Amino acid sequence: MPLRVVVHAGFHKTGTTSIQKALHAHRAVLAPLTIQLGTDMRGLCEAARIYSVSRSAFDLGYIRYEAAALAENWQGTLLLSSEDLAGQMPGRRGLSSYDTTPQILAAMTEGFRAARPEIALAFALTTRSAAPWLLSCHMQHLRATRMTLSAEEYSADYAASADLTGVIAKIADALPGIAVHELPLEAKTDPLTALLGLVGVPPDKLPAMPHKNRSEPDALRAGLLAINRSDRSDVDARTARKALMRKGRP
Repeated sequence: MPLRVVVHAGFHKTGTTSIQKALHAHRAVLAPLTIQLGTDMRGLCEAARIYSVSRSAFDLGYIRYEAAALAENWQGTLLLSSEDLAGQMPGRRGLSSYDTTPQILAAMTEGFRAARPEIALAFALTTRSAAPWLLSCHMQHLRATRMTLSAEEYSADYAASADLTGVIAKIADALPGIAVHELPLEAKTDPLTALLGLVGVPPDKLPAMPHKNRSEPDALRAGLLAINRSDRSDVDARTARKALMRKGRP
């Protein structure tokens, strides 16, 4: 049986959580399509995150190794989905862009092909308009880190990171002969339907994509920012952020 694989490799904050929750909930309905999410490929996701920071040849080899190990027992048609395959989100660990993603996906491809030369491979990346994407990233950083930039400051400082279409063009250049699909979140066809179409699933097989990560109220953003800018210890700030997120308001 031919081995056909589509890799949904990001980007962060482009509806990936909603897509993955739907794929997980409907695994049985989608059979014989095999779904692999982040928890099914922890080693490969971790390798991608590590390389996006280290940029070392050793860690690039780690990606190839994990990709080959993952692909060894694949059969039929597979859909992989994890935004961590693109590396760390801009704004984390000193990163300002997805500039390592082309190298990550090229190394991944080499690993897949080393284990399974017969593979028919394609990549898909969901995207989002710049302004809402930057705001969503900012909120994620406020929740998870000691981010002290305001939304306006973050959007100005990281404006260049929002050119996701430009990153996809560089990925396509790094993967000659391999299809690289852009799936905009704002498109008429939702990204889940478009993604499943790439593996031959008809549009009526699943309901419309649910939205799990809706925009947060401005008061919550302000409350998280105030906690991060306070003189609390990192531990106390983390506890306060969690409590505020549970309440959903400052």
